[in-house]
Amino acid sequence: MTLTVAGSHPKLRPVIEPEPTPEQTLRLTRAEIETVQRRKLSAMLAALWEGNRFYRRKLEGSGLTPDDLADPRRLRRCPTTTKEELSLDQEAFPPYGSNLTYPLERYVRLHQTSGTRGRPLRWLDTPESWAWFMRCWEVIYQAAGVRPGDRFFFPFSFGPFIGFWAAFEAAARQGRLALPGGGMNTAARLAFMLDHRATVIACTPTYALHMAEVAEREGIDLPASPVRMLIVAGEPGGNIPETKALIERRWGARCIDHAGMTEIGSLAFESEADPGRLKLIETECIAEVLDPTSGEPVGPGGRGELVLTNLGRWGSPLLRYRTGDLVQIDPAPAADGSSLLSLRGGILGRLDDMVIIRGNNVYPSALESVLRRLPGLAEWRAEVVPLQGLLQLRLTVESSAPLGSNGEPLAGQVARAVKDAFSFVPEVAVVAPDSLPRSELKASRFTIYSSPMRSA
Repeated sequence: MTLTVAGSHPKLRPVIEPEPTPEQTLRLTRAEIETVQRRKLSAMLAALWEGNRFYRRKLEGSGLTPDDLADPRRLRRCPTTTKEELSLDQEAFPPYGSNLTYPLERYVRLHQTSGTRGRPLRWLDTPESWAWFMRCWEVIYQAAGVRPGDRFFFPFSFGPFIGFWAAFEAAARQGRLALPGGGMNTAARLAFMLDHRATVIACTPTYALHMAEVAEREGIDLPASPVRMLIVAGEPGGNIPETKALIERRWGARCIDHAGMTEIGSLAFESEADPGRLKLIETECIAEVLDPTSGEPVGPGGRGELVLTNLGRWGSPLLRYRTGDLVQIDPAPAADGSSLLSLRGGILGRLDDMVIIRGNNVYPSALESVLRRLPGLAEWRAEVVPLQGLLQLRLTVESSAPLGSNGEPLAGQVARAVKDAFSFVPEVAVVAPDSLPRSELKASRFTIYSSPMRSA
């Protein structure tokens, strides 16, 4: 494949021709992937240097020019970008910050992060940047095994959180029926889904499980429905084996994982032909996995923080963005023959969510993996609290059966399962069915009340 950069007005996004098709993206060799990356990176850096105040200051402050970074192998000379840095920039240059490459009138889309870890980041996109988002979703759909006749259902309210906005529009642009599910409760959404014979559902893992709970109460046989696939994102779960298996069993459908971020884009996908890991769309990003402490790259099979540079979102770009996601490089050959970087088990957790209890590293995703194995448990919440100078895990678990028949046995099962996995015994309280809240977006199950103390 030969790619060339076409000339254009310096204020507009140059066109990189031809763009690899989704099918080609999944089959490119490493040499072809790196060719795409070099050309896109070079063109993007030139645009940022001219119009983006945030990155012009950042590069000049490090004594760098676009020529110093134009090859992906030299990109590590650029300092990383953090969420805190972006948040401070938006405070200094309200309301959108200075990470904008073009005049404000060029921007047509506004989204913002969920704000679960502080003040939400606001993010603007130009039509060109939004079209780039659509291309990323074309690859995701191709890899997932989406078919021409599929009907998509999006069971969530549409707001500034980017959620599946891009997924919805990408499905419609590809000629597929895209069904919005805002303004309904879960029972109404299930009825709407069945009435329109939806075949693909896009939602969070948490909401996929909640929809299954409500379907059972309503007497709806989900495995007998037309739904054949769920594409889940927004939180770990789609590649936690226990959660994935639970979703697939309750729906009688395939569960496909996806990962993205409001600020970085939709850049990670699970392939239908290569389940159990995420791949990065490396024609649209440059991915690094770094040791969180040293900042050095980890080797094949190593764990570290995912650091991403997006290559097509020029209106509000990110160079070497520290995602805070813990991942593990999977060096094994892909079952689908792809040469794209693979991450074993998807997103393993958030680095800032990890807490040390009794000498054990505990991530919410690892705890969920343990709890989802218990058939009598419907939902859970965890609190990490200081207790006599140490940290203690308090679990509130919701029984799937009336308490009189399941309360004490479930508490004992939970305590034993956590002890077997992490070598300490938690406090466990069992509550009645439907006692814990449900969310259609990200669930908030893990709370740390330890102030300055993070370990014991």
